[in-house]
Amino acid sequence: MIVTKKALPRRTVLRGIGATVALPFLDAMAPALTATARTAANPLPRLGFVYAPNGMFLPNFHPTGGGGRSFEMSPILKPLEPYRNQMVVVSGLSNRGLVSTNEGGGVHTRAHGGWLSGVLPKRTEGADIAAGKTIDQYAADTLGADTSLRSLELTTESNFTVGNCENGYSCTYQNSTSWRTATTPLPHERDPRVVFQRLFGDGGSVEARLAQMRTDRSILDSVTESIGRLERRLGLRDRSSVEEYLDAVRDIERRIQRAEQSNADTPLPPVAQPGGVPEDYDEHVSLLFDMLVLAYQADVTRVSCTQMARELSGRTYPNIGVPEAHHSVSHHQLDPHNIEQYTKINTHQMSLFARMVEKMHNTPDGDGTLLDHAILLYGTGMGDGDHHTPYNLPVTLVGGGCGQLAGGRHMQYELDTPFMNLGVSLLDKVGAHVDRVSDSTGRLAEL
Repeated sequence: MIVTKKALPRRTVLRGIGATVALPFLDAMAPALTATARTAANPLPRLGFVYAPNGMFLPNFHPTGGGGRSFEMSPILKPLEPYRNQMVVVSGLSNRGLVSTNEGGGVHTRAHGGWLSGVLPKRTEGADIAAGKTIDQYAADTLGADTSLRSLELTTESNFTVGNCENGYSCTYQNSTSWRTATTPLPHERDPRVVFQRLFGDGGSVEARLAQMRTDRSILDSVTESIGRLERRLGLRDRSSVEEYLDAVRDIERRIQRAEQSNADTPLPPVAQPGGVPEDYDEHVSLLFDMLVLAYQADVTRVSCTQMARELSGRTYPNIGVPEAHHSVSHHQLDPHNIEQYTKINTHQMSLFARMVEKMHNTPDGDGTLLDHAILLYGTGMGDGDHHTPYNLPVTLVGGGCGQLAGGRHMQYELDTPFMNLGVSLLDKVGAHVDRVSDSTGRLAEL
């Protein structure tokens, strides 16, 4: 790279008749003589979590043997074969803190509600929900500080289900994989059109996006004024109950200001605005993943959490020869037919994830690709779906993590090693260090 006194603006665009096309990050965009700025040799990390429901048939996921580089790809992992050198399969991890001996049913809810926090969700159908701050949100504290969206949460399922979803547990625990605090679950969006609007504005123009932001700010201003009047009438205890809400409002205000400052001349990627939720599941998943890749590429967000489906999903997959409901075949009871159908679903969902991996592999980013600079975790909240326990969880990591994650390995840890040990290890790799999360006992050696 030739070092000069001036740098090409990061927001440089190619302008044509009626269109603008964003340029990828170029060497010439690196600020001259600035060692700490983002450069081709100092790329930005991205972190993503993808959740699959109802567990897996573990013998068809975990590679055999004692770990290492010579592992054989299991049937469920086969779709990721082209990216073997950029993937790490992890075995032996468990979320033992989610096992409750005195609460009876609700295993799906507990497995999902505490997947990324290691915290046992509070059993309630009311508004007094409580779980734990999730790993993605610890990452967003650092990685989301300079982006328009702190994080992006996606799902293929409706999140309008409320009340009791499983044995006295609020549906919120199944609706939200990501929790900003122990009492603040984040909504996941299923409509690609809405996702596009959040990322780039309605109508696909910068002007429309900024106009919407200004509208949002005026709404927030009025809300803040109303809250101020209300607080003067509240006692000390009631005032503390609205502080968390006010913190969220202030954060949104800061992000609007930051987005206006940095994105006033920002072009959009050359993509058409989606029309809504596709009826076809595969198309729906692919479109959501396309939106996610765009968000990473445009640096609108660096942290994400995606649901392939909600726990207890009864979706059928006739296009791959599975007319039975997903949840039903997950109760396989070692029946060969159920295991075959169960594995087909697991493998198919992995193949949809592999398509996104391929797209990130093919998207340039500085001196490498988006995949080189990301870590994506694909996994489930329970191990074997028939046992309904969060033991020996299926975990696949894909991506280079800006050189922090060496691929082509199967890491076999002692059974029941805390899953949160992986969580704090991943946070280290993206520069979002925390001492401990839930039941973590340290970092995963040699990861």
